[in-house]
Amino acid sequence: MEIIAFILGVLVIVLGLGLSIGLHEIGHLVPAKRFGVRVGQYMIGMGPTVWSRRVGETEYGIKWLPIGGYISMAGMYPRSASDDAPRSGLFATLVQDARAANDESLDGTDDSRAFFSLPTWKRVIIMLGGPAMNLILAIVMFSILATGIGITQSTTTVASVSECVLPAGTTQTECRADDPASPAAAAGLEPGDTILSVDGTPVESFEEASAIVRAHPGDEIAVVVERDGAEHTLRLTPVLAENSYLDADGERVVGEVGFAGFSPTSERVRQPIWSGPQTALENTQAVVGIVAQLPARLWDTAVDLFTGQERDPNGPISVIGVGRIAGEVAATEAPILDRVSVMIALLGSINIALFVFNLIPLLPLDGGHVAVALWDALKRGWARLFRRPPPKPTDATRLVPLTLVVVVLLVGMGALLFAADIFNPVRLGG
Repeated sequence: MEIIAFILGVLVIVLGLGLSIGLHEIGHLVPAKRFGVRVGQYMIGMGPTVWSRRVGETEYGIKWLPIGGYISMAGMYPRSASDDAPRSGLFATLVQDARAANDESLDGTDDSRAFFSLPTWKRVIIMLGGPAMNLILAIVMFSILATGIGITQSTTTVASVSECVLPAGTTQTECRADDPASPAAAAGLEPGDTILSVDGTPVESFEEASAIVRAHPGDEIAVVVERDGAEHTLRLTPVLAENSYLDADGERVVGEVGFAGFSPTSERVRQPIWSGPQTALENTQAVVGIVAQLPARLWDTAVDLFTGQERDPNGPISVIGVGRIAGEVAATEAPILDRVSVMIALLGSINIALFVFNLIPLLPLDGGHVAVALWDALKRGWARLFRRPPPKPTDATRLVPLTLVVVVLLVGMGALLFAADIFNPVRLGG
């Protein structure tokens, strides 16, 4: 059963990734057609074609590898000048091949239906349509997770009470007769009690109650609980102990704090409607941070791969890594709703990654095409300012050598992450 669940988890992510890619390309396709650009192909995936069908002037299809997609628009760049003479050399040949392919996309097409002929704002809308679709998908998924399903949170109801305080620095896991009773047990706290206030302060969450306990080692404090419909006041004296906890910034720290020895129950709490967009924003900020430090993080990943060290769980991973995590989550013995929640969160994170990565202002990414369009607008604005003739659209085929370098780097990054995710994968809970 675990193997079947693992495979199902991987399939869910593969299908979800394919859907995300397909909708990303629809984000480009719809405004392109709306603005009259001739679109020759709409393809999901890369590699050999599995299925395709022509509808009107556009061929729609699916390819074998769900690692990308594209639409082919007529005239991404201006037509080649008739007097361009062939040149020798690798980079010159690459530029000429790119121009030939671009000219072929314009064959039989009126330049008014070419992408390069559109006003800047239309070109920007077309190229941002894909990333915007991924952002919308992420917001929908995080909203379903937070507002529809709910987020698991600790409550003020006690789930269990430790019988004793285990000696520090030992591997002992069970209480012995001579071990001192835990402060919670000594105070009479029982499973099922709902904590109403601690040290005179009303509490609405376990985190609030725990923070007060941590701040009062050795001090006797009053704990008011509700038990069987009646309120009871207990006297609790936390002991000084080394413990880990989350600080005000949400970071886990270890230090000497007051310890009582009880744990809370957990329940799913539906969040406000704005929680989905807020989570998407927080994920976007995190991914932007990863992209900004990408060279260093890739170096760390390579070092971990060759030395066998444990990888940073917050570092970059590939589709293989995401699929593996999804499979492991699906194969756990957690409740179905918990596993579904993790799958939704993974898909939301994938769409945030697609959103951010595609905005990098380098060709062949969407952000690169936006940068070219904005450069064209800047040139036209400069010409109008000085009353000069309108300049020709930017011939971005000249950037093909740089684009090739970017592609090679992307392929190299993918190969590194694939290898790392196969031979040194990120461990759940690691």
